[in-house]
Amino acid sequence: MSQHDRLLIIDFGSQVTQLIARRLRELSVYCEIHPFNRVDDAFLRSFAPRAVIFSGGPASVFAEGAPMPPESVFDLGVPILGICYGQQLMMHCLGGRVERGDGTAEFGRAHVSPTEERLDLLQGWFEAGREQVWMSHGDHVAALAPGFRVFGTSPGAPFAITADPARHFYAVQFHPEVHHTPGGAKLLGNFIRIAGFSGDWTMGAYRDEAIRKIRDQVGDGKVICGLSGGVDSSVAAVLIHEAIGDQLTCVFVDHGLLRQGEAEQVVTMFRDHYNIPLIHADESELFLTALEGVSDPERKRKIIGGLFIDVFQKHATEVGGARFLAQGTLYPDVIESVSFSGGPSVTIKSHHNVGGLPEKMGLKLVEPLRELFKDEVRALGRELGLPEAFIARHPFPGPGLAIRCPGEITRDKLAILRKADAIYIDQIRRHGLYNAIWQAFAAILPVRTVGVMGDGRTYDYALALRAVTSVDGMTADSYPFDHDFLSETATRIINEVPGINRVFYDVTSKPPGTIEME
Repeated sequence: MSQHDRLLIIDFGSQVTQLIARRLRELSVYCEIHPFNRVDDAFLRSFAPRAVIFSGGPASVFAEGAPMPPESVFDLGVPILGICYGQQLMMHCLGGRVERGDGTAEFGRAHVSPTEERLDLLQGWFEAGREQVWMSHGDHVAALAPGFRVFGTSPGAPFAITADPARHFYAVQFHPEVHHTPGGAKLLGNFIRIAGFSGDWTMGAYRDEAIRKIRDQVGDGKVICGLSGGVDSSVAAVLIHEAIGDQLTCVFVDHGLLRQGEAEQVVTMFRDHYNIPLIHADESELFLTALEGVSDPERKRKIIGGLFIDVFQKHATEVGGARFLAQGTLYPDVIESVSFSGGPSVTIKSHHNVGGLPEKMGLKLVEPLRELFKDEVRALGRELGLPEAFIARHPFPGPGLAIRCPGEITRDKLAILRKADAIYIDQIRRHGLYNAIWQAFAAILPVRTVGVMGDGRTYDYALALRAVTSVDGMTADSYPFDHDFLSETATRIINEVPGINRVFYDVTSKPPGTIEME
């Protein structure tokens, strides 16, 4: 949004670069992440940042082709903060010296102690004598660039906090953006205060600006929106409808892989509550037939994605004269679509609604959420008046129950899974735990186990329960249910769902696992 003061985050490949943006957004600052190889002199002039942050990264400044910022960034006259590799870059580029790791590497928690000098970046720090931080570095700064002084040290990083206060250049070896650095948000808050940000990034302001942008882009044209029933596409639909009314038509593709009662809930809310024109495309038979005999998770996703495009295109023609396609694309999707190095990234999972559709249909994209993170989308939904029970729902994947049914998908297995999942979520709600959990679901495993019920032998499916806590979905820990809850839930599922005779609870964190099964 050009109306806001903007902070530029130059990405050098850190796995936690998104967290920098998240922390700044929480401080009501508008910022964007751009990979280093897309940031040149022309970009800097156009973007006109009020401040710049260099992210961390896995490279060494000594490596051939090491990621580097444009030299002109140091001549912008704005505050710059270098984090981890970003600190080493600043020293390397400005006349200091970086050395390869020689036993001084630090990984994990460390403690930084202050020097005698005061620094505006560290207001509120060191009140207890030292600060816990999160380190992850092999190379280290060995000599400071001219104008820099040291303001904090750790056992493995004698230059843990450095700065050239006259130019408002700051550099830290640790990661203030992660939760393992408890004072990190305060440090980032000091940085944006130094840079003079007004803190005008609010959902109320975003809503008004987004509505103006939608109206300017669309004019009197018709828009179709692929509605999944999830929070992202639903918030996008309500926002666009507020902007252009009945020029919007939503197409809800029911692929037969939704949770119990979900299709009815979506249709009721959008047709009856919001009076938004809606095409309910029940194509479950088509999808489930195509998935018969398929057990490879990536093939499942590809089949669902391909059919979704075909079905959406078929029903979208019913609208007639549509010139725009609305999508619930979020900012993490935008960031992750570009590798920081410009090369191919490892594909963990395909996303069913990314790629192919707009070009094939010849429509222009309307993506009003592409500058927002997930929690900001929920805040916007509240601003738009969507029901809290809907806004606070746990994330649900586009391929639906297909990826909670490892192995071959059958109609019988889906029916069993729907019932079991509904009981599990009901249990979580009954115990008042729903809002404490980022995401919870049941998955039917591709194995059968022997059991005993009513003096008879059973040979039924095993069910896995999953519940995780997370701040942003990038990392996650299993929720610590007590044994009584798990025992009660397992008993209900086995008693009430024919076809299940054994229940497991998945305690794997992310990483090494993912949140979903496939």
